[in-house]
Amino acid sequence: MHELARTTDTLADRFTRWCEAVVARLPWGLNTLVPATFLGFALINSFTFAVDLVLLTIFHGWWGLPVWLSVTIAYVCAFGLSFVLNRTFNFHSHAPVGRQAAVYGVVVAINYVAFILGVGSGLTALGLEYHLARLLAGGCEAVYMYSAMRWVVFRRDPKSDLAPHAT
Repeated sequence: MHELARTTDTLADRFTRWCEAVVARLPWGLNTLVPATFLGFALINSFTFAVDLVLLTIFHGWWGLPVWLSVTIAYVCAFGLSFVLNRTFNFHSHAPVGRQAAVYGVVVAINYVAFILGVGSGLTALGLEYHLARLLAGGCEAVYMYSAMRWVVFRRDPKSDLAPHAT
């Protein structure tokens, strides 16, 4: 009796194939410009951004915590979730998690100071409603975070991309 060969088709693999299929159908040559990881990042981070806004509303709107504290707690929770989901589903990283988490921590700290505190809190201090300020800051941070995650945090080791027979 012989066993049938099994292929492992994980949820992460299906997510990536779906993103690749959607990007392949983009019009006007965008399919050659937009990487599938950008779509994956947009989907994952839209979800985690929604988590961020829900937590912000709970902490500030319902519980009355100061905006800066509410934004900080919501931000840490959402970005922790983003790291795990992007590492697993979008970038399929198998590199040591400790180093990546440390680099991600630095990237997130820069993002926090520049966009969350700088842009978000600055706009709130200027009188813009805190949800709208957070949305505007979110647009700025999206560009920064995708770039940092793709080319810094989850960058591929050139050695791992070599064919097995290469020396």
